[in-house]
Amino acid sequence: MGGADALVQELYRVEGKAEIVHGRLVRMNAAGGLHGFAAGAIHGSLLEYARRTRNGIALPDNVGFLVRLPHRRSFSPDAAFWTGAPLTRAFPEGSPLLAAEVRSPADYGLEAERRLAAKRADYVAAGTQAMWDVDLDGGNVRLHLADPGRAIVFPQGTHAHAEPVLPGWSMTVDDLFPPE
Repeated sequence: MGGADALVQELYRVEGKAEIVHGRLVRMNAAGGLHGFAAGAIHGSLLEYARRTRNGIALPDNVGFLVRLPHRRSFSPDAAFWTGAPLTRAFPEGSPLLAAEVRSPADYGLEAERRLAAKRADYVAAGTQAMWDVDLDGGNVRLHLADPGRAIVFPQGTHAHAEPVLPGWSMTVDDLFPPE
């Protein structure tokens, strides 16, 4: 079994969330309450969209997607929309159509911005067509399409979408926060 295949087998046994990057398992910290609420709200909205349109599947946090990039073998977004092969117990092969990443406390600052930009570029290279960068501290969602360096910013009080990738799907940015 090759090194990458051995890492995939190890990924199945990891407790918690991890991705395979640069030939090693990168474990991710457990999410806080606001992070989990936002990821759940996105998944719930995508689930309703999938049921209504019947053109894909909404997947929650901690699902591993296997990809074949030179330096990355997997993603584990906070919420995703999948239109690939039928789901099995195995990790889906390929990148989701939409990936939503909710920023954690460690996802701020210059080094974090570089890391997040590289991950967005990886998503695009793997075939993801839309990526949401959810910034709860800033109160906005950034939609990245084919150009991972350019974004459409949706502030609180507006509807965020993933057009033209998910036609007719949107949710208010305010719904990413629990009611007061």
